[in-house]
Amino acid sequence: MVIGLGSGQASGLAIQYLGRQLQAGTIKDVVGIPTSVDSASEAAKAGIPLDQYQDSSQIDFAFVDADIIEEGTLTAVIGRQRLQGVESLVQEKTILKAAGKLVFIVMGKMYKCGLDGSIPVIIKSFNWMATAEEIDDLFLGDAEVWRRPSIGHAGPLGGDFPLVTKEGHNVIDVIFTSPIPSLAEVADSLDQIEGVVAHGVISRIP
Repeated sequence: MVIGLGSGQASGLAIQYLGRQLQAGTIKDVVGIPTSVDSASEAAKAGIPLDQYQDSSQIDFAFVDADIIEEGTLTAVIGRQRLQGVESLVQEKTILKAAGKLVFIVMGKMYKCGLDGSIPVIIKSFNWMATAEEIDDLFLGDAEVWRRPSIGHAGPLGGDFPLVTKEGHNVIDVIFTSPIPSLAEVADSLDQIEGVVAHGVISRIP
């Protein structure tokens, strides 16, 4: 099998377990495709053979930590906490959506209806403020839009050192102050905005 190796604390434990099973000979002929620098490092330490993702890659199965899952629809949000400049939400979502089967690992209390909290959105750095303002207008009264800083805490504009992804994009957090009625609808709305590259909502997958 070709397995997409997700990011997060629980995914790290799953990678370690997978490595132990390979070393013990319980399973064999497994190749991992890491979704992040952290998962690649964890897999290398665990002795899992690795390959890089390509457009033609056939991924049988993948797993990833989810920040929250919408009960009933199984729509999930990833990237709330761990996304840093060296990571790529774009790459991670591409690998996960290419998988034949996908497992979300989540704390039980984060599987629920009436979701709240933030959704990370990757936007082009050029003219980023216009994109952020359009997103702010879209969810006016329901959410705040803050550009993520690279270090420490900052105001809505991200301070002097905003986070820049390895593709050169900015990250904004759409912080909902009221319950999110539908993650899929939020995702569809974000997809229509010019300047949005990706977001942390994963929906409509096996």
